[in-house]
Amino acid sequence: MNDDAQILIARLLTHQTLRRDDKMVKRALSDDTFRAEIDKRLLESGLKLIDNVYADHVTLALHRNVEPKIFGAKDIWQNNNFGLTRDGVALLVVLWAQIILPKRQRQETHQAIDVDQSDMFDKDNPIPRAEDTSIGISYTALLADFGDKLGKKTRMDMNLGQLSKLGFIERRGDVILEGPLLDLLMDTDLLKERIINGALAEVFKRAPIAAVRRVVSEAANDAEPAVAEAPVEAPAEAAPESQE
Repeated sequence: MNDDAQILIARLLTHQTLRRDDKMVKRALSDDTFRAEIDKRLLESGLKLIDNVYADHVTLALHRNVEPKIFGAKDIWQNNNFGLTRDGVALLVVLWAQIILPKRQRQETHQAIDVDQSDMFDKDNPIPRAEDTSIGISYTALLADFGDKLGKKTRMDMNLGQLSKLGFIERRGDVILEGPLLDLLMDTDLLKERIINGALAEVFKRAPIAAVRRVVSEAANDAEPAVAEAPVEAPAEAAPESQE
């Protein structure tokens, strides 16, 4: 007999992501007993539920303690299980830095895109949803600023297509928007510290765009680049759609 925990896990495996306002997801995020049962069943399969208050979706990923058995020892470690090349990972980090970090700042200060200025600093309000605070970036500007460091137009288009297919981004004309996984599978606590105080420190101090290009060049070309080894959660594979 099916139960709610089984159904929710099966839905996540099938669809990869579910919205936080989904009825069963809301229960998992608010009912400690239900969440404990879900976590227990997932852990038995080497999985975990990924959610954060800044994202509009939840997903499943491999538990960290099983990753070495899946991806190998450190000398043969794979830095992601998406099949992304080095320049693809570098592009992913650039998109995360340009889309997610500004969104997080707006969420933490309760600034929705079309917020009433009189309510801007009302801390009693819940954190605004990602769809109300996330602003896309221009593909044309991205290509102009980073194209020469990330394989030019052909390589960038190929990597953007892969990132879109994986659910990290969405494309709407010239605008690149946050996808359901961009703020879930990136290890934000570690990556934010590396970017703001490390690899991209100059960028966030409004240094010339040349500084940004230099960082991306290092991520794409160096033997052991800090940015290209961005900590990305390894997602649980979505179940294939059944064939009639």
